[in-house]
Amino acid sequence: MIYFDQAASSFPKPASVANAMAEAVNEYAANPGRGGHALATRASQMIESTRELLKAFFHAPSKRHVWFYQNATMALNQALLGFPFQEGDHVVSTSFEHNSVRRPLEQLRQRQGIEISYVEPNSTGLIEVEAIEKAFKRNTRLLVVSHGSNVTGAFVDIERIGKIAKTKKVPFLLDASQTAGKLRIEMDHANISMLAFAGHKGLLGPQGTGALIVAEDFQLKPLVYGGTGSYSELIDQPSQWPDRYESGTLNTPGIAGLNAGIKYIVERGIDDIYEHEWQLTKQFLQGLQGMASIKEYGPSLEVKRVGVVSFQMEGLDSHEVATILDEHYQIAVRAGLHCAPLAHDTLQTSETGLVRVSFGPYNTAEEVDTLLTALGEIEQAFY
Repeated sequence: MIYFDQAASSFPKPASVANAMAEAVNEYAANPGRGGHALATRASQMIESTRELLKAFFHAPSKRHVWFYQNATMALNQALLGFPFQEGDHVVSTSFEHNSVRRPLEQLRQRQGIEISYVEPNSTGLIEVEAIEKAFKRNTRLLVVSHGSNVTGAFVDIERIGKIAKTKKVPFLLDASQTAGKLRIEMDHANISMLAFAGHKGLLGPQGTGALIVAEDFQLKPLVYGGTGSYSELIDQPSQWPDRYESGTLNTPGIAGLNAGIKYIVERGIDDIYEHEWQLTKQFLQGLQGMASIKEYGPSLEVKRVGVVSFQMEGLDSHEVATILDEHYQIAVRAGLHCAPLAHDTLQTSETGLVRVSFGPYNTAEEVDTLLTALGEIEQAFY
């Protein structure tokens, strides 16, 4: 099987990820922070070392500011639903947001009466920084932006956006699910207030891992209350970080795997990984240019993007194309709306959906050639 669904979840993982997870299960599968014995201590040490790794990787203020969740969706829910909004507050976002941002925002609109502005891309498929700045109002309380689109691969200039947010004194929440581990993200330099990401995509960790990193105290209300392994005498949730926002037993094997995935990225080099995926993206885009039945969506070939390309084959349903690739060519891609209906509304592809191809660090030029050959054969058969 050739796997081109990296935007959904990275595969394969570095061998060190599985090894680290197996070691956690087989050698210290105790409850971190829930005991003083050697195995619990070792589990806690793994958790804390991964916090420290993420703190350094994303230039966070402290490891206490790194909070683990089971995925980016939960991290984003904590940031959005936990934010101290008042009725009438305004949020600036974009039409390229995943449902993990849009649905919590719409819940806040219904429950608390907030206002939302979704900034549209320009004619070239890019979200302009100037358009984001124009969307601010006097009552804007939060800016939430997806760093990279999971439909078109287009990414925004987070440093320029961060400067605007800082000038306007509005917190900046960045959804880095498609870019963490692929593009450099430095919270301090980009003035990022809150950073949410999945562990199982570009960071090459296992599913069931994610995190929210906060730059300062925004008085977030915890979404989950319960055991923290600390301050057990308190009736209320403890105020100390990260305990306040991490009720329940953490996924120690998963976090151990995430630790190994990040170390692989650091060793190989994030710039090397991005350049590898960009070369594959360019190769694929160039190959599509000779296929009359295919319409590709996203920035032009001259504009860099993350390794995501979505397209449509004239007269064929996107799911049909994906099924043919899967069953006849053993090539895995993603079809449909990609949990980003606003993006498809903007692209006018909501009725048909799109076929999405996404690249990872282990994909090869030969695999891209195989996909292009398969698409050429499908085109020849139907047209």
